[in-house]
Amino acid sequence: MPLLSRLYIRTAALYFLAGFTAGASMLAHKGVFLHPLMWRLLPLHIEFLLFGWTFQFALGVAFWILPRFEGGASRGPEAPVWLAYVLLNMGVLLVATAGLQGDAPMLTLVGRACEALAVVSFAFNAWPRVKPFRVGAHDGLV
Repeated sequence: MPLLSRLYIRTAALYFLAGFTAGASMLAHKGVFLHPLMWRLLPLHIEFLLFGWTFQFALGVAFWILPRFEGGASRGPEAPVWLAYVLLNMGVLLVATAGLQGDAPMLTLVGRACEALAVVSFAFNAWPRVKPFRVGAHDGLV
């Protein structure tokens, strides 16, 4: 497994732990009062689990599993994938911070823009590696 995939997946695991902890804290707060601002963790919980864990895990696996270019060793330029990693994590942290602050629409907008740019950057590497499925007479599907 390439270094970038391991990095994406390990970071996703950290977001999973943090998001799960936030969710568990809010659930415990329902039974035992912990702090009046406990529900401010909800946006962090959602952001960490949706984009930090699920989406980041998917990108890490996609970088690893998509077909390599001719010759078998190259996955294409890695710079866009590194940029996507940085932008995605900046976006997740900005949106989560905005949720903790309550009402910070500009911070949320910048965070979402970072996440969108991360998708574009990752697609720049992944799109040329996507191969069409070819059905032939020898497959028995025609």
